[in-house]
Amino acid sequence: MTTLAEILADRTPICGGFQCRIPADWMQGRTSFGGLSSAIALQAALLAEPDLPPLRSAQIGFVGPLAGEVNVTALKLRRGRNAAFLQADVASEAGLGLRAMFVFMRDQPSAVDLTAPTVPHRPPPQGTKLWSGPEGFFAANMEFYDPKFPGLASAELMRWGRMKAHEGLDPFIHVVTMADALPPAPIRLLNPRTPLSSLTWQINLLTPSPATTDGWWLIGAKAEHARGGGSSQMMRLWNADGVPIAEGTQSVALFG
Repeated sequence: MTTLAEILADRTPICGGFQCRIPADWMQGRTSFGGLSSAIALQAALLAEPDLPPLRSAQIGFVGPLAGEVNVTALKLRRGRNAAFLQADVASEAGLGLRAMFVFMRDQPSAVDLTAPTVPHRPPPQGTKLWSGPEGFFAANMEFYDPKFPGLASAELMRWGRMKAHEGLDPFIHVVTMADALPPAPIRLLNPRTPLSSLTWQINLLTPSPATTDGWWLIGAKAEHARGGGSSQMMRLWNADGVPIAEGTQSVALFG
């Protein structure tokens, strides 16, 4: 298997960005795992502008399929005194596959101090049996643990997950990759073989310095509405201590 760090390191410079390869073992069906393609786009943004403040938010459109050799480009849209806006595109021979806008901003003085609640759950103890996805599927690069979470809704998923090789990654790239590691939550209401496809994703970072222990993240997704072939879901990510790290929303197409 090819690690995420190897994918990002094995890049060739091109005008405005770089070229890299999405390996077959990071695919989900006919396209790249969305967390990987988003991480590749973020890497281009980080390289395009020096001395960026922490990532605060990302708006991502999954425009089309991505596989094999891809061109990744980024440009600065605006940089002010406090915030920087960068756009990144990932394209293959089939055309544009992903377009992202990343917002970087340092903490500001504020009279408001409202924090999301922590969760009392803990990652799996040493020696717990873990599971991975099948060979040739992106989840084979990860390990998961599914404890019993009481009170989950009918279209809600929650599990612990980590990349098998997570050392040395930029912390924001690490978070963006793992925050999309669950299947869309409506899968709990459908035949597991029903095709699903993420259309858009917004993820907001809740800390300027995301970190966890042993690579473990608690990942949650809950569909709030699903009708007419479309679904809207909320998504959250906590670190190994139950501290909230990111939250977002995703629009998902349901083909059945």
